[in-house]
Amino acid sequence: MYTNRDGTVVERFPDRYIAAMPISIETLPMCHYYPRETFLQVSGIGCTFSCGGCISETVAHHAEAVSGALRHIPPDTLVGRAREEGCRGIAFCLNDPTAMHQTFLRVASAAHDAGLLVGCATNGYYTEEALRDVASAVDFANIGLKGASDARYRACGAVSADPAFRTVKTLREAGVHVEVSCIHARGSDDEIRAAAARIAEISPDIPFLVMRFIPFGDEPPEMEPTIAESERICDELRRTLRYVYLFNSPGTEYLNTACPSCGKTVVRREFFGPMGARTIAIPPDARCSCGFALPVAGSIGETPYCEPGMMGGYRFTRALEMVHAVLVCLGVESDADLARIWAGVIRDDYIRDLHGKIQRIDGYLELVRELGERAGRPEAAERLAAYIRDRVAAVSSAVEGCRRPRVYYSMGTPLFALNAERFEMDLVEAAGGDPVNRGIARAGKPGVNITPEEFAAFNPEYIFISGFLSAPASDYLAACRRMGLFADAVEHGRVYTMPPGWDFGNPRWVLGLSAIAGVLHPECVAFDLAEEQDRFYRTFYGTGAAGATGNRSFYRP
Repeated sequence: MYTNRDGTVVERFPDRYIAAMPISIETLPMCHYYPRETFLQVSGIGCTFSCGGCISETVAHHAEAVSGALRHIPPDTLVGRAREEGCRGIAFCLNDPTAMHQTFLRVASAAHDAGLLVGCATNGYYTEEALRDVASAVDFANIGLKGASDARYRACGAVSADPAFRTVKTLREAGVHVEVSCIHARGSDDEIRAAAARIAEISPDIPFLVMRFIPFGDEPPEMEPTIAESERICDELRRTLRYVYLFNSPGTEYLNTACPSCGKTVVRREFFGPMGARTIAIPPDARCSCGFALPVAGSIGETPYCEPGMMGGYRFTRALEMVHAVLVCLGVESDADLARIWAGVIRDDYIRDLHGKIQRIDGYLELVRELGERAGRPEAAERLAAYIRDRVAAVSSAVEGCRRPRVYYSMGTPLFALNAERFEMDLVEAAGGDPVNRGIARAGKPGVNITPEEFAAFNPEYIFISGFLSAPASDYLAACRRMGLFADAVEHGRVYTMPPGWDFGNPRWVLGLSAIAGVLHPECVAFDLAEEQDRFYRTFYGTGAAGATGNRSFYRP
């Protein structure tokens, strides 16, 4: 991201951005800073680390591929956009500001001159000299720790863990509002324990955001801990840190803030997309009824800004991942082709409308054809679209006239329901089911917390757990028993976890359609799912299902 020009190190892409959009501050994420207030998220390209399973891989690790989509926005123009949107400030996110240091400092100066706040999400890996610049330029920061050991940091291409912890200490001592994020992957319990211990030595009041690992890229699914496993780690960390929160875990209560004095829940939050949260209840003064004042900085907004579609936070990179999933099935493999298509998708603001296209089966087929045109592969796109169309027709024909059982579609935990208009509801209907989620009036990203009373009223006969940010059916049923949730599906053990990519975003959802139909109507549906899976993988990936990365069988407890 830098080059040598006449003996001086300068940025290659100064004042250039891949995205600029308003977000709610919890999307960054921040939990204790100006809750519910709106900030302008800006994102460039590139990173100083190379971490496995990075959710920002497209913009961080494929910078050259997406550089053609960069837009030049001078600092004063960016500040003007923030003020027009009614933002409290500007937040750098998605890529690391260390990859655009001079631009970051210029924007910070212009923003402060205009009375705006400035912050970022960063790996915190600064030299002492650069850290002095940052400490005087930012008002808030989320420092993303990779663990606590030098070995963990070397796996990301760094040298040691010390600079990241030095950044946390230096920024806090400089009066910057600091929150810390740390990945929890299966097998890394000691890393996150050690990281929390080092943060507690700096201050036990620093909010510690546990990011349950999601295996993006080529990382194996086995590295994803269950929500229950990550909740147990949070319980441990709360012995030394007062404010520990769990992200990437739909329906968890570990996003809430409990009063350290009396134990009462003071702030309630819910999952709001990858790495994000939404504050749904908070006292106007962030004070518990017992009188304890939470360490929350700044004003509290009345209602959170709701980002449209997949705009805002890491949902933006999730959208690029979905585009990539289709392109792979169309045979797009070269970096040059990917670069051209990604750049066009971003430059044309295609992602703004992507969310609507992927909520209906017909819309998804339209998406496939549009990406086929962009890739110069219309024949391949039509082949994929025809395959999906034929499979949908076969399933619909097989279940025609069958009784439609009540189906509840959940993500992660029992009381997090997917939105009424989500794609998964179309899948359930096409597979011969009646999705009870259609009766939920409110919406979140990708769903909302519901009450035990709502769950009981649904009384689903079958429950499907999303293949993304998922949970084992055994954990799900245990949670139902713990929370006293009763339904026909729970009583008879009809709870099913979908394999990754089998129900949303990835063309493999066509396999999920057959799987759901086979569960709901085994007497009518005689598909050989293993054979169908193998045929799909050979046709569109050039490999059998047994050799596919990230594949696992459809199962229930």
